[in-house]
Order: sequence, then C-alpha cells, then structure tokens
Amino acid sequence: MMVSNKSSVFGVLAWQWRSAILFTGFAVLAQGLHIGPGWTHLSLPHMPLAVVGGAIGIFVSFRTNHCYARWWEGRQLWGRLVNTARNLASQALTSVKGDAGRALVRWQIAYAHLLRCALREQDPWADPDVVAHTTAAEREALRGEKNPCYAVVHMMREALAREVDAGALAEPRMQSLDASLTALLDAQGGCERIKKTPFPRGYGFVAERLIVIYGCIMPFGMVKDLGWVTVPFNLLVCMSFLLISESGRVLEDPFSMFWNGLPLSALSQTIEINLRQRLGDADTPAMPRPDAKGILM
Repeated sequence: MMVSNKSSVFGVLAWQWRSAILFTGFAVLAQGLHIGPGWTHLSLPHMPLAVVGGAIGIFVSFRTNHCYARWWEGRQLWGRLVNTARNLASQALTSVKGDAGRALVRWQIAYAHLLRCALREQDPWADPDVVAHTTAAEREALRGEKNPCYAVVHMMREALAREVDAGALAEPRMQSLDASLTALLDAQGGCERIKKTPFPRGYGFVAERLIVIYGCIMPFGMVKDLGWVTVPFNLLVCMSFLLISESGRVLEDPFSMFWNGLPLSALSQTIEINLRQRLGDADTPAMPRPDAKGILM
C-alpha cells in the first residue's frame, strides 16, 4: 500500500506509455490532416463527443468506486482479524493455563501468516514466519490441507475441547473462546470471497475499448478550434479517463503484491508482535515501516 506519494507526472506517463503515445499520435494525425491536405471535412461536431465523454466518465467511475469498495472491505476484514487475534490471545492466556494456552497463541500467529500467504498465493511452507511458528510435525500435518488456515482453527477448537473434557476450562469460557474463533473464520471467509470473485471482466473490457476509441476520434472534434493545442488536450483528457479506469483495475484485488495492495505483511507482523509480547517474548521484530518509495506491504 502506498502511504506517501513520491511519483511524478512523468512516472505516470511511463506507466501507461503505450496509451500516451497512441493518444498523442492521433492528435498529431488529426492536426496534420487538417493543415496538410486540408481535410477540414474530417472535423467532428462537439456535442456528440461531449455526450460520449460524459458517458465514459460515468462508466469508468462506477467501476473504480466498486473496486475501491472491495479494497476497503478487505482492509476492514483485516482490521477485524487484528482485533480478534488480540482478544483471543488474552482469552487464551487467562482462561487456559500452562503450555496449552501458549500453544493457542502460537497457532494464532501462524494462522495470520498462513492467511497472508493464502491470499497472496504464496507458498506458506517456504515462508519464514510460518516456519518459525509451527513445528515440523504441524507443517507436515497441514501440508496436505486444502485450507490450512481453517485446519489451524480446527486444531485450536480440538485443543479447547480437550481442556473442557479434562475439567481445566469452564464451559462459559469455552463459549467465549469459540465466539472469537468464529469471528476469525467469518473474516477469513470474507477475504476469500473477495479473492475468489473477480470484478466482472466485461466492465474493464468495455471501458478500455471505449477510452481508446474516444482518444482516436476526439482530436477531430478539437483540431479546428485548438490547432496544435489539441495534442496536449487530447492527452490530458484521455489519460484522465484511462487512469481512473486503471485505478479501478489495480484495486480489484486488494491482496495483490502490487503497490496498491493491502499491507498484509505489516498487518500479520503486527499481530505477531502484539501476541508475542503477551507471551513475554523480548526479541520481537520492529514494527513495519514504509520503504524508501513510501510503500508498506
């Protein structure tokens, strides 16, 4: 996630350089045909172009707004995960005595890192944070699971059930812990729904094609009145439409490793730091900070 903007206009143009060249090229072509061969009959009226431009603006804004809603929902779900993890750790350490309570907290840390890997489609068994908070036997048991995050929650429920059966955990406290585990699964399910349900591709496809077509014909509506000023104006207007559309595209998957993705590494590490401090660990890692480019992942 970009937390500080250190890019420039030239960086934006470099990002979308193909489209910038296309829009500039058609503006130059329109002006060249107008003053060269004198093909003034190619000039288009303003009214249809204005109507089409307004429709494109509404269309791409609709897509971008809905993609941002997906991104914001993902952030809310991870905020819920952070709070639930803290609450669950406190419940486990005060209600489940000894190594059993500490194991529950350790599994909760592993759960956060496993979920991060699952949402980013990374190999969890090669992730150092997952390895650090699971034993070799646990990793071997989880390796064959289609959903290792859910498997960890199931392990935690089994451990709590054993405590209840042994008389070491009262039933009301078990119910409270179970409610926290349910909240974890609810947040996980919300994240999986966003990840596995992409925004309908038809919106992006139509928006991209309309912007390209508009960028090719709009210069012929401006060249008669603006002359060579048509070139920067066409670039400005069409790049504005394109960048609004691209903003929606890059927000569609909030769990990606692109610069706009949610800072899942920072969030899962925050969970780890908070929970390890409750365990009394003194060598916790430093709180995550943005890198030199202002990006926090």
